Amino acid sequence: MSEPVLLDTCALVWIANGDEITARCRERVVDAAREDRINVSPISAWEIASLQSRNRLTLTMPVLTWFDRFIAAQGVVLAAMPPNLLIESLSLPGKPPADPADRILLATAREYDLTLITRDQALLDYAGEGFVRALRC
Repeated sequence: MSEPVLLDTCALVWIANGDEITARCRERVVDAAREDRINVSPISAWEIASLQSRNRLTLTMPVLTWFDRFIAAQGVVLAAMPPNLLIESLSLPGKPPADPADRILLATAREYDLTLITRDQALLDYAGEGFVRALRC
């Protein structure tokens, strides 16, 4: 059985666009996809909309359509984001990043025992503290 993963928002965009990711990361994502174990957080939809609204990302369709199409891909599931997870994001152990979306991603990875796929150095640094697993993509 493959280990489930959580894509951070940038990893989600890069994978959707077919951008280059590390061979190790690609292997983990492919393995996870075979068993519907690629998780995406709803906060990523918000982050993508935010990037587009600030002209930092250009999509060829409405954000919700783009996001829904990614979620509908084989192997991808929408991670739950219940109130307890949002509350937990405010009391993470160690020195988590200040960014609220990053904290929600970290709380999601911790809550569901997921490996976070990311290039975000703040998230990788937090993983280095031992509170969550992360894989640089």
